[in-house]
Amino acid sequence: MRVFTVEKMREMDKKAIESYGIKGEILMENAGNASFFAFFNETKGKGEKIAVIVGGGNNGGDGLVVARKFYSMGEMGYKVKVFLCADPSKFKGSALINYEIIRKIGIPSETIVNPDDFSREIKSFDIIIDAIFGTGLSREVTGKYKGIIEAINSSGKYVCSVDIPSGVNGNNGQVQGVAVRANCTVTFGGPKLGNVLYPGFDYCGKLFVTRISFPPEIYNSNDVLTMISIPPILPVRNEYGHKGTFGDALFIAGAKNYYGAPYYSALSFLKSGGGYSRLATPESVAPFVAGKGNEIVLIPLKETETGSISIENLDKVLTIGSGVDFIVIGPGLSLNNETGEFLKEFVKREEKPILIDGDGITLVSSDLESIRKRKSPTILTPHPGEMSRITGISINEIMGNRIEIIKQTAKDLGSIIVLKGAHSAIAYPDGRILINTSGNSAMATAGSGDVLTGVIAAMHGLGLKIEDSVSAGVFIHGLAGELASKDIGKDGVTAQSILDYLPLAVKLYRENYDDIIKNYHGKIFMI
Repeated sequence: MRVFTVEKMREMDKKAIESYGIKGEILMENAGNASFFAFFNETKGKGEKIAVIVGGGNNGGDGLVVARKFYSMGEMGYKVKVFLCADPSKFKGSALINYEIIRKIGIPSETIVNPDDFSREIKSFDIIIDAIFGTGLSREVTGKYKGIIEAINSSGKYVCSVDIPSGVNGNNGQVQGVAVRANCTVTFGGPKLGNVLYPGFDYCGKLFVTRISFPPEIYNSNDVLTMISIPPILPVRNEYGHKGTFGDALFIAGAKNYYGAPYYSALSFLKSGGGYSRLATPESVAPFVAGKGNEIVLIPLKETETGSISIENLDKVLTIGSGVDFIVIGPGLSLNNETGEFLKEFVKREEKPILIDGDGITLVSSDLESIRKRKSPTILTPHPGEMSRITGISINEIMGNRIEIIKQTAKDLGSIIVLKGAHSAIAYPDGRILINTSGNSAMATAGSGDVLTGVIAAMHGLGLKIEDSVSAGVFIHGLAGELASKDIGKDGVTAQSILDYLPLAVKLYRENYDDIIKNYHGKIFMI
């Protein structure tokens, strides 16, 4: 399923109207009808008094259609009132047509003048329909509108949003000061970025998508390369295979006082189905890792004075790297200058696929040419802070335009980039973006990213292409976090918990693939 910018959705609306003759009134009727259908089913048993809060634009017009649909169900006890946020004289086109209809058929309506009065009145209703702003909002919500949204959020009622919760930016999911917290949302044509990126996704509640009668050639446009990730099916495991059959990976990680990162990275490879895990780590770190992960093949390395990997090891590690399938470098390396020189030279010279994570990203950020010149696949797995170091762009700017920034950076570096976080985004050099839907806040814990590196490496070991290994690895890593939090609670999940649940996550992924990806991992529903 493709995900759209607000601007692209406007183009699609225009094309539907001008090229296919689907009038604006029809699109609005379809949007309102689909919203009513979802809201009706989601609110059964939650009451009959419906408050529809409408703004002065087309989003408000969609809300007026919803109001009319509920009003027509009066025999079931529904009582509807429309609250207008703006002077109704501001309605135009299809929205004006629908305002005239609700006025003529006698649906009660009232213009909100004082948010405090509205706040008191709204408490007598059971269900609130939010149709105030829509996806085009880009300014901070202030004044009366802020008061109205705060009243909705403090009402304690079941809230349904039309297209996107009012106050959420449609292009980046950021909250414009204040936003409606919906229990469910119906979005039109296709999901917008603000519907699927956090925090917007969280504000949507249960998310429904309706095509509002767009022809498939509109919403399947090849010039839209941002999609919800549907990771691939894993290859059937070879019952006669040996450890080398399922991948031989080298992990270059660890430094004095950084014992967890190399362990989580190297062992997660094995726990996800990988066959042979080698860990090149400082000689003083090796005994600590051996005590926890004796399945890992250890390669002790000479150290700098600060206990990190010395550049003296370069030729040795390059020789070892030439014999493996996949290399992970960076977890817990420290920011020692000599180690940085080792890493940058290794990345330049090594011809095998490399994943760079953690401290490795910070170190290589000072010499991005070492990545650009690589001919073999390179994967970078930054969190927003590390992404800021790669690009020189502030974290706030990245979060405000994350899709375009990782898209351009992946193209510039010729690398696959996984921007980690809630709904991690994967960017490929050819311009494709995949938005992952697995995982939850329990995974915001030290070491979680180290585990991810081993899972991605394992997916390649199991037989997936590099690009598919990334999407499968990110998804299974998130699934393991969900399984862990389901059993022990989100507050208690650690990197070790995620590691421990990897075998079950892979098992479920293999055995229940169709159910797992149904409705995009139970996150987005088509109507």
